[in-house]
Amino acid sequence: MRLINVTGSHPELVKNQLKYTDAFLVEVYSAGNTDVVFSEAPTHYELLITNKYRAIKSAELDKIREFFFKRKIHPNKAMMELVKTVHMDKLIEISIPIRQV
Repeated sequence: MRLINVTGSHPELVKNQLKYTDAFLVEVYSAGNTDVVFSEAPTHYELLITNKYRAIKSAELDKIREFFFKRKIHPNKAMMELVKTVHMDKLIEISIPIRQV
């Protein structure tokens, strides 16, 4: 699985995320039918993983986490203990705190 940065193809999504949330960085990645919206805010990172055709596979989720933990998010043990994950049928949201509030 290869994630490709397609942020330029989603200007409205990025504009609205920056305008209506506390995020200061929003990037969109694609791996075929699976899309990932990565955002960074002053207190947390968010990964929103969607696939409109099927559930996200656990191997896919592992690769996505690995990709972002190596390149964008550098979690420490305290951060990992506070990670919140919401699983739905075709959507997974992962919130990773940067620091305790």
